[in-house]
Amino acid sequence: MNQYQLSRRSNIGERVKVSFEFFPPKNDDMEARLWDTIKRLEPLNPQFVSVTYGAGGTTRERTARTVRRILEESTLTPAAHMTCVDASRDEVDQVISEFAAMGVKRFVALRGDPKEGVGAAYQPHPGGYANGAELVGALKGQGDFDISVSAYPEKHPESPDFATDFDMLKRKVDNGATRAITQFFFDNDLYERYVERARKAGIYIPIVPGILPIHSFTQVANFASRCGAHVPAWLAERFDGLDKDPQTHALIASAVAVEQVHDLVERGVGDFHFYTMNRADLVFAVCHMIGIRSPVTPSSAAA
Repeated sequence: MNQYQLSRRSNIGERVKVSFEFFPPKNDDMEARLWDTIKRLEPLNPQFVSVTYGAGGTTRERTARTVRRILEESTLTPAAHMTCVDASRDEVDQVISEFAAMGVKRFVALRGDPKEGVGAAYQPHPGGYANGAELVGALKGQGDFDISVSAYPEKHPESPDFATDFDMLKRKVDNGATRAITQFFFDNDLYERYVERARKAGIYIPIVPGILPIHSFTQVANFASRCGAHVPAWLAERFDGLDKDPQTHALIASAVAVEQVHDLVERGVGDFHFYTMNRADLVFAVCHMIGIRSPVTPSSAAA
């Protein structure tokens, strides 16, 4: 690769927009780490930051507290996750109203996982919204919100085929979805084929790749096996033998994520959603490498 190519690839931040995902902390130590992460990533000026909603709606109060604090103590624009698991329509509508009253204008609408977690059988609440499409409709019924929904480059693990997946995504779009954010993946060809098939199915909203920097390859591989995400053999080989070598693991993880983003940019992708796992190090490094950096003020430059 010549110097021109290196320079061009290092400055793709001028063409790229990012968003970040956090999860609500369970205790004081985790809250301190989350806010260290938020303050570290805030200067990168993401489009928005999303705050997850636990399986079965188990983190409702903690999600609300985190969203409120982001609104009050940062310059970031929060997007509140919403699910319809184990809740009546009235209960879901009430949560939407509470978020809207805070000033939340963005949501990530997901059907959600059962309390038992990924892989457990899903049963709609008898008096609730049955799926993500109905939840999107409920959100649009309460306001002109910006609504992100989920997409699955390797098919939702519960779907019998891609046609079923695209039918559901089309229903979400028809009900008012603004964009789709994908489950994490490591094979960019899968993402590109998915987008092509979505366009052929008449789905034209942005389909934003979800990028997961690998803080722990073992944990990511185990989670991927439960949610139907493929881990290529070449990726496993790169992390082989690094379980007890966190420094080298982090270096490899940064390189892998940067390579993935660079390749997607060259394929025409301009928006990325990073699953931070409430850690700033790898995400910040990747953003720095692709040219997304905090603005330099005159005072800081002089210092």
